[in-house]
Amino acid sequence: MPELDLNTLGAAAGPLQTWILPALLGLGLASATGLRTFLPLLMLALAAKFELFGVRLIDQMDWLVSWPAIAALGTAAVAEFAGDKVPAVDHALNAIGYVTRPVAGAVAAGSVFWAVDPTTAAIAGVIVGAPAALAFNAAQTGVRVGSTATTAGLGNPVVSLIEDVLAVLTVIVAFLAPILIPLALIVLAVIVFRLANRLRGRDAGRVRAPG
Repeated sequence: MPELDLNTLGAAAGPLQTWILPALLGLGLASATGLRTFLPLLMLALAAKFELFGVRLIDQMDWLVSWPAIAALGTAAVAEFAGDKVPAVDHALNAIGYVTRPVAGAVAAGSVFWAVDPTTAAIAGVIVGAPAALAFNAAQTGVRVGSTATTAGLGNPVVSLIEDVLAVLTVIVAFLAPILIPLALIVLAVIVFRLANRLRGRDAGRVRAPG
């Protein structure tokens, strides 16, 4: 799409449609990628493919709605879902996530800035998406370390399933009511950090108990 058309489209859409709602939607998607790399991208691709929730992507991301891309994302999401339920493998995925999840967050966030030019969309994606994904991946690390210490890894699959649910719910809120994303992320952050602190507290109690 020519730059003139994008500028005209952005001006017609206004700041709410051009910047605010895409930023909130991108923030929600990116935060979810901090917990699961591929699932939020898969949900975004399906929403755009079937024109659900008014989701629109920039033209440069049209490949994301192709069936080969959806199949690849689906396979990767299933593999990540299964692997994250295996102790030790989940830690490896989390460690890799420090690289892959900020990238996925930036891609997801940048792809929904449909009313601006591609360069601006990419910059906005990095600014909005990468820090959010990195923050929630770091929070996930704290939860997994605490769970491994207190349950010898046996509780990790349960924690992983909770994260699956939280990631899906975050994306759904982003689709249905992006204006609520700041509140939803506060709630998500509180849940994750409280869980991490509770697990660390149990580990500290176990260390003190023998003395």
